[in-house]
Amino acid sequence: MEIRHTTNPTDMRQYTTERLRSEFLIESLFVAGEINMVYSHYDRVVSGGAIPTSSPLLLEDKETLKTDYFLERREVGIINIGANGRVMVDGEEYTLAKRDCLYVGLGNKEVTFHSVDPSEPAKFYFVSSLAHKNYPTKKIPIEDATPIKLGSDSQSNKRTIYQYIHNDGIQSCQLMLGMTLLEPNNMWNTMPAHLHDRRMEVYLYFDLDQDARVFHFMGEPSETRHLVVKNEQAVLSPPWSIHSGVGTNNYTFIWAMAGENYTFTDQDPVNMNDLK
Repeated sequence: MEIRHTTNPTDMRQYTTERLRSEFLIESLFVAGEINMVYSHYDRVVSGGAIPTSSPLLLEDKETLKTDYFLERREVGIINIGANGRVMVDGEEYTLAKRDCLYVGLGNKEVTFHSVDPSEPAKFYFVSSLAHKNYPTKKIPIEDATPIKLGSDSQSNKRTIYQYIHNDGIQSCQLMLGMTLLEPNNMWNTMPAHLHDRRMEVYLYFDLDQDARVFHFMGEPSETRHLVVKNEQAVLSPPWSIHSGVGTNNYTFIWAMAGENYTFTDQDPVNMNDLK
C-alpha cells in the first residue's frame, strides 16, 4: 500500500510537474496477478486495482491499516472495468460484468477477487472509506444504476452520469460512487468547474486508446494546474481543488467521494471569471 499525505494549496503553487504528478496522480493501479492500493490522507480513502489471473486475490493490508481484516473499520465500492469476474464476500459469490458495481459493508472479513476466464481477466477498481455501521452487501448492474443525462453536443460535454452508491441508491456510511460515460465526439466532463470543500474525490479515467490522453485540471480556481492522464490512471482530488477534464476523444471515468456529508448535489459553482 502506497501512502499519500495531504497537501496545502498554498504550497502546491510551487510544485513542478513531477511533484504534482507524484502527489496526485496514481499511475499504476492495474498489474496482472496483483492488487495495488494507494492510501490517501484525504479522508483516509483507499483506491485500488486488482487483476486476478490464475489465482484469486485477497483484499488485505494488515500492516498499513493495523486491523485484523480490511473491512474491520471500512466499507468498499467495487466496479469491474474488464472481462467478467467474481467477488467472494465471506463465502457469498457475486458475478460482475463490465461496469457492474458491488458494495461491501463494514465487518465482512474476507473479500477475494476472481476472473471467470484467467486468459481474459477481470479488472476490479475499488474505493474504500471509513465506516461506522454495517450496510448490506449489494450488487447493482449498470442498467439498474440511476442515470442522469447532462450536457450538449454544442458544448462537447454530452454525458450520462450513473449513480451506484448514493443516498437514493446503494446505501453506505459516507462513500459515494458512480460512473460517467461521455458520448462520441464529446470530451469535457464538466465546465464550469465546481468545488465541494466537504468531500474529497477520486477519478479513474478509462476506455481510452493507447495514444489518447485526458487533461485533468485541478487546483484552486485562481491557481489552476493540470495533469496529463493515460488510460486506467487515477487522480486524487483534494476538497479545495476544482476537478474538470478534457480528452483527446471521449472516455469514461469512475468518480468516488467521501468526507463530511452525503449529499451528491452539494457543490460550490465556480464562476468562469474566477478561473485563472
